Amino acid sequence: MVKKPTLIIPPIEDSFENVAKVSVKTAIFSKSQEFLKIDSFINAFDNKSYKDENDFEYWYARELQILLNYTSWQNFLTAVDKAKISCVSSGYEVSDHFNDVIKMVSIGSRADREVRDIKLSRYASYLIAQNGDTRKKEISFAQTYFAVQTRRQELSDQLELTEDEKRLKIRNDIKTYNSILFSSAKKSGVQNYGKFQNKGYMGLYGGETSRDIKLRKGITKGDPLDYMGHEELVANAFRITQTDAKIKRDEISGEENANKTHYNVGKKVRAIISNIGGNLPENLPVPEKSAKQLEREEKMIVKKQAKQRKLKNNKIKITSKDLLDKQPKK
Repeated sequence: MVKKPTLIIPPIEDSFENVAKVSVKTAIFSKSQEFLKIDSFINAFDNKSYKDENDFEYWYARELQILLNYTSWQNFLTAVDKAKISCVSSGYEVSDHFNDVIKMVSIGSRADREVRDIKLSRYASYLIAQNGDTRKKEISFAQTYFAVQTRRQELSDQLELTEDEKRLKIRNDIKTYNSILFSSAKKSGVQNYGKFQNKGYMGLYGGETSRDIKLRKGITKGDPLDYMGHEELVANAFRITQTDAKIKRDEISGEENANKTHYNVGKKVRAIISNIGGNLPENLPVPEKSAKQLEREEKMIVKKQAKQRKLKNNKIKITSKDLLDKQPKK
């Protein structure tokens, strides 16, 4: 039976320098342009996956080569060979994750020719990204993708997330929701997005603006969303997503109408909380650490784990030939 290493893949050293820690679509890329690039890469990578007869997911190396911006197949094989060595070092069978195949490709005039390719497991693709040319931005995107997916898998395997983990996940999701709402508001005619945001807060918080919330929480700088617990964040996520849906559904037009819509949705969310006997958002406790601080601490953990792994690997003085020779002969 094939061993599945998904839960023990160590995080990548550079992963969270550029992207978010628990959600690839969570805007650890600070610039919206970079966010769109990583989002595009994620979609492209997932769309290239296949399933075999046993429902195992795999990718073709030649398609991954293009996705990772390798113009030369031979150069890409260098990364593949390094990935195989890492696979052996981690205690897994190369043949379980790297499967050589021959494909027929069309060369025109109704003629075909044989081309060597490799069926790669998700783990193999991860190792290739880890051992790829770091000068390529696509490699950075791939490393980010797998690091975040690994972290997501770790969290999903836990019976219960901690409060901090819940906060980070919801906070990062809200970054995406706000980006979508911003686009919808802009299309409806909103020019002053700060005022538009405040209208939503005022509806949900009984008249409090963003500035009022920060003063009450004792926040000197930063986004008030970074200083909310998961319950308060969920209420804001509901406000944001429902406002976006209503603007689109009702085809809201004009800045004043959009502002009024955001306020009314926030007010209705507040009424729902009140009617079910829930805690109104302004009465919820303020976390000791901001979401940004939690992210920094998580990045430090990731870097520490990567450093420890690197030190461990440096102790293994063995050639790639010796490692690969240990594989059973087919």
